[in-house]
Amino acid sequence: MTKSPFTLYSSLFTAFCFLLVACAPDMHHKLLVSIADQKMIFFEDGNQIAVYPISTSKYGVGDEMGSYKTPLGHLYIAKKIGTGMPLGMAFKDRKPTGEILLPNTPGRDPIVTRLLWLHGKEPQNKNAFARYIYIHGTTQEHSLGKPASFGCIRMSSTDVIALYEKVGKGAEVEVVKKVQGISQ
Repeated sequence: MTKSPFTLYSSLFTAFCFLLVACAPDMHHKLLVSIADQKMIFFEDGNQIAVYPISTSKYGVGDEMGSYKTPLGHLYIAKKIGTGMPLGMAFKDRKPTGEILLPNTPGRDPIVTRLLWLHGKEPQNKNAFARYIYIHGTTQEHSLGKPASFGCIRMSSTDVIALYEKVGKGAEVEVVKKVQGISQ
């Protein structure tokens, strides 16, 4: 049985719309990172949903190649890595290693659980993607709340999973020196 042209075009249009929505940037969520407070605020449609303790770079702020600093300004989530991986899965070169690490594992400091790879939108953070700047889980959860990373924004594994499930590619991330009046 042959499909009518209308049915065929309707099916193609539906598939196109689905792909368009699936690829559309996440305009409902925003992350605001305060370097001074070592906290990240999660917003949905302009409403504050959560405040997470984080760790930014122990080397300060900046975007120079090889600096290990956290870039300031407006960025966005370019890629999400780690869907379905267990809590504590270690990553090397953005690939799971198969090793599962518990929080505060001594002597270890790998990227774990999930990665949200950031891309800069301004000259002051244009190198972020090439520098592999992520929001990611850390085994060094005892260091959250103080600068301790090598440029990335670290979170606890449970927090990064919760965030990963809510934000999509294209979600805005703003990194600032200080946010006035953070609650929680």
